[in-house]
Amino acid sequence: MKIPRRIAQTLMNSLKGGVVPRVGLPYVTVGRKAEIDALLRDVDVIADGGASFRFIVGKYGSGKSFLLQTIRNYVTAKNFVVVDADLSPERRLQGTRGQGLATYKELIRNMSTKTKPEGGALSLILDRWISGVQQEVTASSGLSVTDPQLAPLVEKRISAVIGSLNEMVHGFDFARLLTLYYRAHISGEDETKARVLKWFRGEYATKTEARQELGVNIIVTDDDWYEYLKIFACFLKQANYAGMLILIDELVNIYKIPNAITRQYNYEKILTMYNDTMQGKAQHLGIILCGTPQCMEDPRRGVYSYEALRSRLAEGRFSGQHKDLLSPVIQLQPLTLEEMLILVEKLADIHAELYEYPQIVTQQDMVDFIGIEFGRIGADSHITPREVIRDFIGVLDIVYQNPEVKVRELLGSGDFAYARNAVQEESAGEQFAEFEL
Repeated sequence: MKIPRRIAQTLMNSLKGGVVPRVGLPYVTVGRKAEIDALLRDVDVIADGGASFRFIVGKYGSGKSFLLQTIRNYVTAKNFVVVDADLSPERRLQGTRGQGLATYKELIRNMSTKTKPEGGALSLILDRWISGVQQEVTASSGLSVTDPQLAPLVEKRISAVIGSLNEMVHGFDFARLLTLYYRAHISGEDETKARVLKWFRGEYATKTEARQELGVNIIVTDDDWYEYLKIFACFLKQANYAGMLILIDELVNIYKIPNAITRQYNYEKILTMYNDTMQGKAQHLGIILCGTPQCMEDPRRGVYSYEALRSRLAEGRFSGQHKDLLSPVIQLQPLTLEEMLILVEKLADIHAELYEYPQIVTQQDMVDFIGIEFGRIGADSHITPREVIRDFIGVLDIVYQNPEVKVRELLGSGDFAYARNAVQEESAGEQFAEFEL
């Protein structure tokens, strides 16, 4: 497996630190095929002009963020624009001190495309849109790029493109700002372009400031930021993108809000977003929220404490143990032992290639390691991929830096004795009988 050194280093550092890397995920993706397929079906609906809304629910370290970033990479490759943010005490969906606006700012700051996956793609998107319109008009009119007659034709085409935005809430001012950006782009007024970008990023504190600098009487606020994301989704489609996907992680930070009324306001915002996408009020837009089972199902503080959401999202009477990946809530199931073995094999290969040493971890060593990890008391319901990955990379680091230490000796040492129990002692090999070692 040949992986660029920079990507391999990022993978190892991120995974050992318990965070999800933004690059290199295809090299370590294991399982989750059914969940990925279900979410990619949503992506096709969005590209056709529809909208979707999903919750991804799983324990800490179960792979929610990993799945989000995997989907992010898939859809940017399909010409989607992705905005993502993690909620925190300072970033919520609604707040009395601008926490909702703070989430909007983070989403726009992390705006990503295929050519700029690290975020900050807003100016690139606008410039590419203008260049695309110019090329279309040049091709259809036969005029050269330097012909003075070209500019009025381009502006007319731009007006036609953004005209559909006028019917949306705040669409008129949004369209006006796009026109301002185009004119500044043509005339080389970088200061005006910067001001328009500042407005789109939600950085104007008062309407007076926006009126003085741009001539518009409106700004993005804590109450209406979601309306602007809907406008962005429609504009991006006009700009020849497939649509927009919003990824919001750490929903647990709403669950943790101590004030019941503030929590209800946040759940009300979720209800608005859910209704818009389900009822067709939003177009070319997908929304995915991630949280833990507790932050969803707690009857006092969780999402289900808001009756309007509980009645829409709770599982039906016939669900039982069967997975329903067509429902709004996707419950992440634990990776199987076989999938975890494949994952540690991939990690061992990447580690050996990164540090340029011959592979010293045998498949039997990996089987023994998985047997120890899953042999802990309660591991069947509590262990997560994050813990297994962190422990295994730790083993790889130790045996690489200490060549005299053998993996089998390390796994059998007192350092790992805490994980051994009668179940594991019977034989890790019995759990992997299907593997012909």
